[in-house]
Amino acid sequence: MRVGIIGAGGIAWKHAQAYKNIGYPIAAVTDRTAERGHKFADAWGAEFAATPEQLCQRADADCLDVCTFPGYRLAAVELGAKARKHVLVEKPMAVDLQTAARMVEVARAGGIQLGVVSQHRFDDSTLFLKRAIEAGQLGKILEADAYVKWHRTDEYYARPVKGSWAGEGGGALIGQAIHQVDVLLHLIGAADEVFGYWHLGATHKIESEDLVCAVLRYASGATGVIQAATALWPGYPERIEIHGTKGSAIVTGDQLTTWDVREDEGERPPISQQAKSGASDPMAISLTPFERQLADFGEACKAGRPPASSGSDGYKALQLVQSIYTSCAEGRKVQIAPVQY
Repeated sequence: MRVGIIGAGGIAWKHAQAYKNIGYPIAAVTDRTAERGHKFADAWGAEFAATPEQLCQRADADCLDVCTFPGYRLAAVELGAKARKHVLVEKPMAVDLQTAARMVEVARAGGIQLGVVSQHRFDDSTLFLKRAIEAGQLGKILEADAYVKWHRTDEYYARPVKGSWAGEGGGALIGQAIHQVDVLLHLIGAADEVFGYWHLGATHKIESEDLVCAVLRYASGATGVIQAATALWPGYPERIEIHGTKGSAIVTGDQLTTWDVREDEGERPPISQQAKSGASDPMAISLTPFERQLADFGEACKAGRPPASSGSDGYKALQLVQSIYTSCAEGRKVQIAPVQY
């Protein structure tokens, strides 16, 4: 697979290194800031395309990797569908559900695959827990929680787009904790009701939340808590805690750090304490899950199957985030309809 990258910001460099590691050449890159785009192209042996339209015209780019702010991603999917190029977009896939739904529809109508970056699905911890839960090693799931108590500096939010509703769709929940939201949905299944509280600009000069707490009920009957923050100094590794009738599992950062299960005769857990986390540094994250996700996306495109983190999966994570936001804003429980995409 040969890749065309739209947007040459910080996360694109992570993607580029992962592509290099798995042997996927970067054919070209485009960025609205030409100087930044040329610097990226020179670093990775790629060509610079002046516009996304020019990039899509290239025969040597099989797919598009969209590393822009969310507001541009529908346009990128429309370009990809027109050019018959598969599209992978960074999270969140959009800032509202109507746009996310349109992205799924455009990709489907255009006969292309649409993936959403959610690399923590590909952590050893998540891969193991998916198998273990399906095998019944934890028994019936009673509680599944996510805690993302991070810190971001004032400089992180210095650009007006950061933490804005229009540009990023919100703050800590959609920008940081959506990864853990997706992992919970991936492991436990859909949520059907939420209630939340938030602090808007608790310690940062932003219009959205830098701290939110929500309680949710899953369709299975399990309950859970989601806490997300970028206001808590100095920042602590994120955790996912899953409790069942047979025992409990805790993921800290990207590693399974606790596995307390009675009479466990199933697959051995990959216990490790060497976790990586973006708690205080957004780039202090492992490349391995990116490599696995990008490789899966490439194989999905070749095989004509949906990727392991699809547009529909991205929609579900965004739906839960938006439901929490609605609850916080309106002070009521919010029912979550089953996803049709």
